[in-house]
Amino acid sequence: MYSGPIIDAHHHVWDLARNRHPWLQDEPPIPFRYGDYSAICRTYLPVDYRRDAARHAIAATVYVEAEWNPADPIGETRYVSALAASEGLPNAIVAQAWLDRDDAADVLAAQAAFPLVRSVRHKPKSAAAPADARRGAAGSMDCTRWRNGYAVLARHQLHFDLQTNWWHFDAAAELARDFSATTIIVNHTGLPSDRSVEGLAGWRAALETLARQPNVNLKISGLGLRGQPWSVASNGGIVRDAIRMFGASRCLFASNFPVDSLIGSFDDIFDGFKTITADMSAADQRALFHDNAQRLYRPHML
Repeated sequence: MYSGPIIDAHHHVWDLARNRHPWLQDEPPIPFRYGDYSAICRTYLPVDYRRDAARHAIAATVYVEAEWNPADPIGETRYVSALAASEGLPNAIVAQAWLDRDDAADVLAAQAAFPLVRSVRHKPKSAAAPADARRGAAGSMDCTRWRNGYAVLARHQLHFDLQTNWWHFDAAAELARDFSATTIIVNHTGLPSDRSVEGLAGWRAALETLARQPNVNLKISGLGLRGQPWSVASNGGIVRDAIRMFGASRCLFASNFPVDSLIGSFDDIFDGFKTITADMSAADQRALFHDNAQRLYRPHML
């Protein structure tokens, strides 16, 4: 099994005593795909991450915006940058930016000025189920205002971390094609939470459509199922299908900690990835665990 260096391509930290994260602090809690998430409504800092990841050769990490107060997206990046300077991680940042707001161009310019920022994330408007998906909604990937904000990414050489349900990947494929100079990194494996035969068939078809766009990469993470522990048995087929569709050169592994601590330990998840890929070549394993994240996020070693 793989024993080399790892770049964890997606994790969070937060200090709830100092900073505002409405979804972690307000009542009532939001509807969440893992169900009750009260266990993560606590401060989680680099020292906690290092404890959870201690058994693994973590060379660098990528912080992904954590739904900090949306009125202050620059405050989040300023805080995380200072944390990185004092703690040595994270080593790259996916920043918050609301692409359909009037200040989108100014926010993107400000985010791009931070040395660790490599990408931004703004979850586009999405439907809760495939049958409810409609093209053209305000705030979606079809929205003119949203796409005008998205167009600014190329000016700053920023990537885009896309988190949306797989039933919106037809729109994502068009976005990738229309803005071919911007790299997209799909979060959480396209969210294959419906593991029925029909659900997985829909997920595979959507992922195959998106994989035809060469500027799209796939972050393999966020594979938990509500009420079930993370396991190779439940997730091995998903991981192998994802790698088959995108290739080992366009997939990268990530913990999604502390969120995915709701369904497994760091060891459960990364030992699982190592087990699932044990029969792959050494070069492909290193690409998945390290090299692809290095290429995409260019982490800065502090």
